Amino acid sequence: MKVLIIIPAYNEQKSIGDVLDRLIKVRLEGAEREIIVVNDGSTDRTAKEVSKRNVPILNHVINRGLGGALQTGFEYARRVKPDYIVTIDSDGQHNPQDIEKLIKPLLGGHADVVIGSRMLQNQKMPLDRKIINHLANIVTFLLWSIWITDSQSGLRAFTMKAVEKINIKTNRMEVSSELIKEIGKNHLRVAEVPISPIYTTYSRSKGQKNANALNILVKLLIHKFADIK
Repeated sequence: MKVLIIIPAYNEQKSIGDVLDRLIKVRLEGAEREIIVVNDGSTDRTAKEVSKRNVPILNHVINRGLGGALQTGFEYARRVKPDYIVTIDSDGQHNPQDIEKLIKPLLGGHADVVIGSRMLQNQKMPLDRKIINHLANIVTFLLWSIWITDSQSGLRAFTMKAVEKINIKTNRMEVSSELIKEIGKNHLRVAEVPISPIYTTYSRSKGQKNANALNILVKLLIHKFADIK
């Protein structure tokens, strides 16, 4: 059994080394593990920090955004064909030890996609992020009719069958909601498991910005109506 861990990264020289060090220490029982970093046009020392750990890296010449990085990671997965694929953010917010919990429903054949939810337990998510996340969940549900408690989570696990069916078209942060659309469109079974996020001043400065929420909503609406024949 092989698990491919995909890490999208853009200007993460401050955190990528620690994220990789923690991931390298994670042992998934009975599984061969491969880690790949998608360096999304970083202009800092992200690539050098990755190279220090001898982790393979896929480089974008320009910054394409989270969606573009996941497209590249999924294309790589389709070439090497692991059994399971995990995506994890590069800002240090996710605990790599949670990966084992994510793949359990896949191993048991109970799901095709598993999303790590920061909302299933009483986590100390900052209030502004909690509000934005809940609004994103509502918008995602209204657009795609699938309720996910943490639709914007970057910690996810997929079967190879699911990745073969998912077709990512968006390039930026709206990809998180697009993945929910693809789950419904392809009749994939989705499960959620509770995860333990690590909030720091740095991780809060990265990821989806509160001020960008309206822009993401507009892009999702355009994407929704573009799909209507």
